[in-house]
Amino acid sequence: MRASYNWLKELLPALSASPAEVATRFAAAGIAVDGVQEVGAELGELVVVRVLAKEPHPKRANLSLVTVDYGAGEQRVVCGASNVPDPGGLVVLAPLGARLPGMDGPLTPREIGGVLSEGMLCSESELGLAETAPGILILPPEVAKPGTRFVDVFPGVLDTLYELDITPNRPDALGHVGLARELSALYGLPFALPIAAPAERRASVELASLVKVDNRDLERCPHYAAGAVLDVTVAESPAWLRWRLARLGVRPISNVVDVTNLLLLEYGQPLHAFDLDHVAGAQIIVRRAVAGEPFTTLDGTPRTLDADDLVIADAQGPSALAGVMGGQQSEIRPSTKRVLLECAYFTPRGVRRTARRHSMHTESSHRFERGVDFAAVPAVLERAKSLIAELCSGSVVSGALHARAAETELPKITLRGARLDALLGVTVPFTEALAILERLGFPVFDAQSDQAVLRAVSYRPDVTREVDLIEEVVRVRGLDAIPARLPAIAPQTPRNAGKLQRAIATAAVELGLSEAVTYAFVSRADLAAVFAPEPSIVLANPLGEERSVMRTSLLPGLCDALRRARRHGEARVRLFGIGSCFSSVVRETRAGARPRAEGDVMALPSEELRFSAILAGPRDEYLALKPAELDVYDTKGLALELVERVTGRHASVHFLGAAHDTRHLHPRAAAEIRVDGLRVGMFGPLHPDLVDALDLGGAAQVIELGLDTLETLSPKTPQFSAIPRLPAATRDLSLVVRDDVLAGSVIDLLESAGGVLCESVELLSLFR
Repeated sequence: MRASYNWLKELLPALSASPAEVATRFAAAGIAVDGVQEVGAELGELVVVRVLAKEPHPKRANLSLVTVDYGAGEQRVVCGASNVPDPGGLVVLAPLGARLPGMDGPLTPREIGGVLSEGMLCSESELGLAETAPGILILPPEVAKPGTRFVDVFPGVLDTLYELDITPNRPDALGHVGLARELSALYGLPFALPIAAPAERRASVELASLVKVDNRDLERCPHYAAGAVLDVTVAESPAWLRWRLARLGVRPISNVVDVTNLLLLEYGQPLHAFDLDHVAGAQIIVRRAVAGEPFTTLDGTPRTLDADDLVIADAQGPSALAGVMGGQQSEIRPSTKRVLLECAYFTPRGVRRTARRHSMHTESSHRFERGVDFAAVPAVLERAKSLIAELCSGSVVSGALHARAAETELPKITLRGARLDALLGVTVPFTEALAILERLGFPVFDAQSDQAVLRAVSYRPDVTREVDLIEEVVRVRGLDAIPARLPAIAPQTPRNAGKLQRAIATAAVELGLSEAVTYAFVSRADLAAVFAPEPSIVLANPLGEERSVMRTSLLPGLCDALRRARRHGEARVRLFGIGSCFSSVVRETRAGARPRAEGDVMALPSEELRFSAILAGPRDEYLALKPAELDVYDTKGLALELVERVTGRHASVHFLGAAHDTRHLHPRAAAEIRVDGLRVGMFGPLHPDLVDALDLGGAAQVIELGLDTLETLSPKTPQFSAIPRLPAATRDLSLVVRDDVLAGSVIDLLESAGGVLCESVELLSLFR
């Protein structure tokens, strides 16, 4: 968005900061300034001159010889414009040496048709105030004496323009009123909204007798207001208005349309003007479009409307695409005598959908999409009526027609001084904070020494909470006012899962395994196939059924990798994966918290970090072993080595049997791994039925470890122990036990009985 420093000065007369200082302060307050441009300086050499005489060029039929008085004498120039005024008229002269916008160098004497021209009479396009111009610029009579500098007569030509990058949360900054309010808060200056001047001429008719307003969609248009000005004369706008619009990138059209564009740039509130004589049935109907309904917008493009489009219609059909662009049928034309003004609030989402659907991004839709000030609708409408009546010699119709939903009270926000200081990390005087918020327009109620109640404002839809008010305070005070301090953090041992992941991944690679990275999204069928827990996290919009839930086990991905490897002829497979598994954990509801499920408990997703490996194919060749397939003893040795390398502790193995969580393993070979009595994982061959169901092409061994559990077992610090004075004593024990007694339980009993003197117990053989 472009903004004018001159305009901001008009709205804020007490502003003394230079344009460069204003740009710096805007940027510090969160309004990005992409560029600053000084305009009009090149027009400083132009002067106002009076036409003394004009005569046809002796050799060129389309040229004139114009003699002008520039205050210090007379001068003759050659001019090709057809609108040179009669003697006595005032025009603008570019003398020799002047540099005009778009010219490569200074103006030099030039011979045209044998006549020397020592200057040039300027048009608005040559002054850089318009794209095109039919003739030279003619000034109002007696506006200045000949020889007066042009920029002294029209000081608004000299200006500084800002190119602002307004974020979507600041719709108030899309108008000069909002920017002036911002500067008043930043500099502590008084600010007052521009008011509508009393109309000199008022129509004697009632507005309700001229037009009827029927708002049939209060959801998409909570407030629609209409006003009228009669007996207008549509013509070119005065120079100050044309120049202001042109400087800000808006093409001047006519006095009526230019007023609506002026108020769009002033308040950030789009308006639309209808030719009341072309509003069929004298009716304004706010409704949804009929699917397939044709409509031609002001740019001459025929469009086919959607049933979701909101339109402003008359008795015959759509007259405007609400919040986006008007239509050709009732546009303002040179013959217009009665103007109907629309000033409304359209909900942002509806305008955004319509603008995107029809690929139309207009100045109007840009503002409605972000949210205009709905409370300013009556004031903006009255100002528009007043300006049109003034510039078009019209008569204002008293009052306005309002069709709106029930008004909702803006919320109240409690601001606490203690919370303000806690969030900012610096003490801010509470009275200063309230003064800043009052300058921003937030009404203060029930102010106390350390707490106050404020009301939200309609032009700041982004400020609804206490933290938003605190952000406004620090933004206006300046972020540089907050001292740099180290946070007061109590020392604690950080959870370093990444370190454990790296350690176990390194150990697995050293032991001959390769890492497989698998998807965290799987299907319910994949989890059910390996008897994994039911998924608790379901994706709302999955790419497909095969990626519809979050995994509760790493095995589906590893089994799929094994199957692919086998199908590509790879017999020896050693894969491992590290990742999170997700399950539902039921936790008690905190006191005062809103439960997420029925009753007094709530279910929250739990994330657990796991290591899983799948091994298949022939055993690695050793000198002492014959070639054979991997078995559970190979898996046991690998699993124990992994755990002991990561934890530095001795791990033991315990037979599980047909436990409920080992249905995916062989019932006579599944075992768990314990460290200091704590279960850290399990291993065993995949169940034969599961191997066949998953089409794995042969037996496979599985290792599963819980990294969250392993993390609690910090590696022991190596301790020195003296060399034993006596040699070790080895004992062979033969025990007779029942057939259902597990070897692991016998080993546990012997280790417990041996105490500190027992170093290890091994099973040598089994006799029946």
